[in-house]
Amino acid sequence: MKTLNTIQILSKIARILCKIIFVCCIVGAALCAVGIITLACLPQEFTIGELTLHQLAVKHLEVSLNTCYAAMAYAIVICAAQAVLCKIAERYFTNELKAGTPFTFDGAKELIRLGIITICVSIGAEIVAGTVYGVMKAVMQDVADPKMRGFGSVGLGLTFIIVGLIFRCGAEISAANATTANIPAANIPAANDPAANTPAAENADGSQNAGNV
Repeated sequence: MKTLNTIQILSKIARILCKIIFVCCIVGAALCAVGIITLACLPQEFTIGELTLHQLAVKHLEVSLNTCYAAMAYAIVICAAQAVLCKIAERYFTNELKAGTPFTFDGAKELIRLGIITICVSIGAEIVAGTVYGVMKAVMQDVADPKMRGFGSVGLGLTFIIVGLIFRCGAEISAANATTANIPAANIPAANDPAANTPAAENADGSQNAGNV
């Protein structure tokens, strides 16, 4: 069962990565929120090295300060959505490791559900983030067009669904093999049983009896 052991090792790694990415998403969203609040609270004349915040943004980021506001608001929504997906994925890998195999009906169903949730959350987060960015661009001046897109998780969601269907197929095959293995031996004719290979003898009344040797 070397392949199954490899799958379990990969599941452990994936669970750890989900935890790390979840923390990074939370930290990223929190830092963006702190950045918006900090920039909003600082006075317009605040300078760093004889440069205002707007001048610093233009010099080092090549965007306006208002674009920074919009980009951080956009990032908060995307980071929050990715944090939710990482938590759900972590729960799947935890359950898979408890089961000891991905080829179970419950595990396959959960993976397919994870794929559907990934697609829906990815699209929903992009719509919400894009709406927030659009509103800020309409209200604030000198906001550049967004260069970020969060639809990359759609492909990941489709992959989850396809792999979940493969796992369910494996579970169905395992269940079918287990059912076949549980057929009583008495119901299976032996290969060397003469009665199983002897033509049936016809009685006087037209009925047939199995021939005996």
